[in-house]
Amino acid sequence: MTSTKVSIAGVELKNPVMTASGTFGSGEEFSEYYSLDSLGAVVTKGVASEPWPGNPVPRIAETYGGMLNAIGLQNPGIDVFLQRDLPLLRKSDTKIVVNVCGRTEEDYVKVVERLSGEPVDLLEINVSCPNVKEGGIAFGQNPGALQHITEEVKKHAAQPVIMKLSPNVTDIAEMARAAEAGGADAVSLINTLTGMKIDIYRRTFTLANRTGGLSGPAIRPVAVRMVYQAAHAVKLPVIGMGGITCAEDAIEFMMAGATAVAVGTANFMNPFAASDIARGITRFMVEQGIEDIRDIIGAAC
Repeated sequence: MTSTKVSIAGVELKNPVMTASGTFGSGEEFSEYYSLDSLGAVVTKGVASEPWPGNPVPRIAETYGGMLNAIGLQNPGIDVFLQRDLPLLRKSDTKIVVNVCGRTEEDYVKVVERLSGEPVDLLEINVSCPNVKEGGIAFGQNPGALQHITEEVKKHAAQPVIMKLSPNVTDIAEMARAAEAGGADAVSLINTLTGMKIDIYRRTFTLANRTGGLSGPAIRPVAVRMVYQAAHAVKLPVIGMGGITCAEDAIEFMMAGATAVAVGTANFMNPFAASDIARGITRFMVEQGIEDIRDIIGAAC
């Protein structure tokens, strides 16, 4: 009997496939294509303490092997999420991971406290947000700030906490260790790489924000390397993401040390992507005679 079950901080997932925040909404649109029951977990779009309008348009641009986005974490806020989105997610037999964003420690704490009594399985904290009290540098780009925000969130969180790490740093292992020192229950990586595109005919930036987050297959080798480094730096479960488009990609991340994976940009190209990948992992295990998916985790040597 093939077992695809994995555990993240004591929360058991039926399989290791999750969705990446910002690429799946609340799952309602995708449930028209397939049952969300086929996924290990659904990760929501970022939820803030109040509505965020996001950045001005244009804020999406196609690039070779991926895309740039400067959405700016547009979201309707925690009130709408609890009233509209969470009840829809609860209809599916899958775990729910709420991605939390904020500009100050107080922003994060407000959302975490509001979620403490809700039927949510895990929290994913987006530390790529700019810390407005520290001159705009992202929480996740300074190990001291990362450890501190992790400690603050943990004080108020009722659910296990996943810290989502930024790749826009010198040493990803150092950042993973900072999250672990702050009490994180798991880490997820990578978030998007900072990129830029210029329209040479208009002689201006393609995105109104000038820079955006690069995602898609082009970043996968970087992501695999960082997942490997993080997995060897900490004893926490690692959730790997960055350019996963097929089961083989997902298995590569797991062999690098990831306990679970998240599918992001591929959802825009193929609405069935996450479900297809979950089935593909099982098929690979059967073909290779692997009975327990845990035998894949960290198998690269």
